[in-house]
Amino acid sequence: MTAPSSVPARLLRSPLALCGAVLLLFLAGSALVGPRLWPYDPVTQDPGAALLPPSADHWLGTARLGEDLLAQCLTALRKSLLIGLLVAGLSTLLATLVGLTAGYVGRGVDRSLMWGVDMLLVLPSFLVVAVLSPALRDRSWLWTVLVIALFQWMLTARVVRARAVSLRRREFVTAARFMGAPTGWILRRHLVPHLVPLLVIDCTLHVGAAILGEAGLSYFGFGIQPPDVSLGTLLAVGSGSALTYPWVFLAPVGFLVLTVTAVGLLGEALRRVLDEEDGHDGYDGQDG
Repeated sequence: MTAPSSVPARLLRSPLALCGAVLLLFLAGSALVGPRLWPYDPVTQDPGAALLPPSADHWLGTARLGEDLLAQCLTALRKSLLIGLLVAGLSTLLATLVGLTAGYVGRGVDRSLMWGVDMLLVLPSFLVVAVLSPALRDRSWLWTVLVIALFQWMLTARVVRARAVSLRRREFVTAARFMGAPTGWILRRHLVPHLVPLLVIDCTLHVGAAILGEAGLSYFGFGIQPPDVSLGTLLAVGSGSALTYPWVFLAPVGFLVLTVTAVGLLGEALRRVLDEEDGHDGYDGQDG
C-alpha cells in the first residue's frame, strides 16, 4: 500500500500540485473572504454605473444594472465550488458503494447492479435534467446537486467494481473469508484501503466536472435559479453582451477557466504521485 506520509512530501515537490493547490487556495480564499472585504456587494444596483469597463473603482467592471462584477463573480464562485465539492463527494460515495457491492458479492447482485449502471449510462443526462427542471425550479439548489451527482458516478462504479473483483481473488481476502470474517470488516480492512488512491483522484476530478456541469445547466436555465447566483448564471446573463460589453461575459469565464484548471492540475498531480508510489511500494498482494 501507498505510504500516506510520503504522499504529501511528493506533492510538495510536484510543480503541478503546487500550481494547482496555490491557485485553488487563492480562488477559494477569495470566494470566502473577498465578498466581506470588497466595498461592493453583488446585488446592489447603480443604474448610473451600468456597464462600466474595468477601472480602479470596479476592477472587473459592472453589469447591466450597475452591479459590481467582481463581487458577483466571487459570490458565484463560492456557490460553484460548494456545488462541485458536494457533487464530487456524493458521486464518489455512490460509485464506491455500488462498485464494491457488485464486485465483491458478484453473481446476480453484480449483474443487476451493472445492468442499472449501463441503463443510466445510455440515458441522455442533459435531457433528463431538462425534463426535471420545471419541477425543481422552485426548490432548493441542493436538488441541482443531487441531480448532477446522480449522473456522474457510473463510470467510476465500473472501475471500482473491476478493482473489487481483482481484490476479491487475492489470497488475503480468501483467507479472511475462510476464517469467517464479516463482509463489512473485509471491505473496510482489505478492499477500501486499496481503493483510496483511485477514489481520491476520482473525487478531485469530479469537482471540476461538476462545476462545468452546473455551469452548463445554469447557462441554459436548468440549474441554479435566481436569486441564487453561480458562474453559470453569470455566463447566461453576460452572453448577450459578449461582443458589445465583453467584460460582462469574460469575467465569469475567467473564473470558471481558472477554477477548472486548478482542480485539473491538482488531480493530475495526485494521479502521478499515487501511481508512482504504487509502483515503488513493493506491494505483492500477499498482505492485508
